[in-house]
Amino acid sequence: MSDSPIAHPKAGAGEFTPSQRSRVKRLNQRAAYDKATVYGVLDQGLICHVAYVIEDQPHITPTAYWREGDRVLWHGSSASRMLRTVKEKVPVSLNVSFFDGLVLARSGFHHSINYRSVTLFGRAEALTGEAEKLAALEAFTERVIPGRWPELRAPTSQEIKATTVVWMEIEEASAKIRTGPPADDEEDYALPIWAGVVPLGTVIGEPIPDPRLDAAIAPPAYLKDFRFG
Repeated sequence: MSDSPIAHPKAGAGEFTPSQRSRVKRLNQRAAYDKATVYGVLDQGLICHVAYVIEDQPHITPTAYWREGDRVLWHGSSASRMLRTVKEKVPVSLNVSFFDGLVLARSGFHHSINYRSVTLFGRAEALTGEAEKLAALEAFTERVIPGRWPELRAPTSQEIKATTVVWMEIEEASAKIRTGPPADDEEDYALPIWAGVVPLGTVIGEPIPDPRLDAAIAPPAYLKDFRFG
């Protein structure tokens, strides 16, 4: 697939120093290691894929996440095998990706995809205190839908106990991004074939009420102009 170079913003809060595990090798002109770029992609997302190893067998698990400074957090059931494993400070890799468009070239060889992707490396550990777990869950809820937490029923101690929250300091990170039109062979530009980009993205729909919701309860104001990321 063909490449399109991209100008990345200057790092406002430093850069990650890539090692052999995090350095982008294939099409490295698409890579960036500055925090402005890495966090810019990371903060647009909600779902990540967490990779880890159990007894020499690689696994990957999709889950919701959020970022606080130079660390990422995710949570789930205390019975989760993934969470029970990664909270023991084993090596973890985490990826977030966006599919932004189909790049249609004048040859099959130069077709491509516009995308944004970040990969993080570190070791996760669990939050242990009830108060800090509760604060983290509030931060996550407010990150997804600002204004939601204050109107919710407060979690019970049993619900908090049944939830594991882990955090991972980002040791290394790399972003890889493609934007722009196809990059055809020069002689192919004269061919009478349509070429360009078909944009793709996520659409936020109208809220659908719970069938058991009291009809007198209107959607909250914070949903009217809701935008994610």
